[in-house]
Amino acid sequence: MASLIDRHTGFVAELRRAGLPVSVAEGLDAVRAMRAVDLLDREALRAAYAATVVKRPQHRPAFDALFDLWFPAAVGDGAGGAPDPGRPARTLDDKGRPVPPPLDPRVQERRDELADLLLSGDDAGLRRFARRAVAEYGRTPGQESWFSSGVLRALSPETLMARLLNAVLAGRERGGMAERVARRTFRDRIARFEDLVAGEARRRIAEDTGVERTARLAVRPPLERLDFAAARRDELAALRREVHPLARRLAARLVQKQRHGRRGRLDFRRTVRASLASGGVPLNTHHRPRRPHRPELVVLCDASDSVSAFAHFTLLLTFALREQFSRVRAFAFIDATDEITRFFAPGTDVADAMTRLAAEADLVWITGRSNYGHAITVFDEKYRDAITPKTSLLILGDARSNYGDLALPVLRSIVGRARHAYWLNPEPRGQWDTGDSAASRYGELVPMYECRNLTQLAAFIEELA
Repeated sequence: MASLIDRHTGFVAELRRAGLPVSVAEGLDAVRAMRAVDLLDREALRAAYAATVVKRPQHRPAFDALFDLWFPAAVGDGAGGAPDPGRPARTLDDKGRPVPPPLDPRVQERRDELADLLLSGDDAGLRRFARRAVAEYGRTPGQESWFSSGVLRALSPETLMARLLNAVLAGRERGGMAERVARRTFRDRIARFEDLVAGEARRRIAEDTGVERTARLAVRPPLERLDFAAARRDELAALRREVHPLARRLAARLVQKQRHGRRGRLDFRRTVRASLASGGVPLNTHHRPRRPHRPELVVLCDASDSVSAFAHFTLLLTFALREQFSRVRAFAFIDATDEITRFFAPGTDVADAMTRLAAEADLVWITGRSNYGHAITVFDEKYRDAITPKTSLLILGDARSNYGDLALPVLRSIVGRARHAYWLNPEPRGQWDTGDSAASRYGELVPMYECRNLTQLAAFIEELA
């Protein structure tokens, strides 16, 4: 029982570390749920945990990966399938990955078995096959660690598509609805097999190096806590969907601050009329309501190598904000500044925009290293008209200027001409003012917020209220 308690507390702690919001009460709910299921039924145990600790569908992949590590389906090689010690050592490709002989009869036999499983859709059989495949092909020749890539290169499941389609479409016309449905079905089954192989490789690594270490290296945080700088291309699409509602909230906050911060023009007639009740003394003034308008936005983004990945988030936010503001102008800088609004055409792919920005934008003055002082000065000289009393200025960067001039008086002048100014810094707050960071000096002129993920972006928007 003590071992099960330790396993439970470690699993819940790892869920929290991965970014899943699991409260103490929900952890206790999971314990109560475990009393209602057969602990030997692993999938029932998974369902009990998921029902009590998983709040959002986006959290499910991280939960499943951690569950498979803390409650593995097998130990060691599991149900047979141990590698044959008599097999000859395999060669390595130029990246050090194992390359089995393409015409090896054993490999062909395994490919035939995999094709039958993909054709039948037997998930349990596919799971057992993935376990055996990792035992046979997942180990490097030097026995250092386990890799899913070796299994996938050996079996090449994606190359089985033609055989699978021929098996289910024999005698039917190709190119129609039946083929599209079959292709999608087999693509999903191949992806399922790849996930099973990756999970099995993680399990074997966890046995060798420890569950906690493997979880920290293998499990990515949920989307709302994923660092913008670490987002992959497929995750950028999901981030874009999440950024849009946050952009609407940001626009609403800025309009609300404008409406509450300044009253409209004096309504003289209403003020005089109200003063008659106090003997002609205008105790209270009345003002005409301000006409709300969509504010203008200027985004000034550091595009140097140190924050190049963070610039992807800048593009996402700029795309979303274009729909909420009457006018959006975007500028990027390294040691010079250039306007990059032209790259933000509706529907443009973020990666394509970044490629065009790197090739066409004039961001380098001399060294190509961050120089905030010169970049801010160039911005003020070339694009002074961009900042007006209607403008909200949003600066995104790490405030590291390689010990160069900071142009603080110029920035003070720019901020003074804007309606609002905010600075989002992608570095952890603990790293501010270390090395060449000038975060505090810039923070004295522009309110600076740590912003590395969606959760922190949402918190920044809430603070604008």
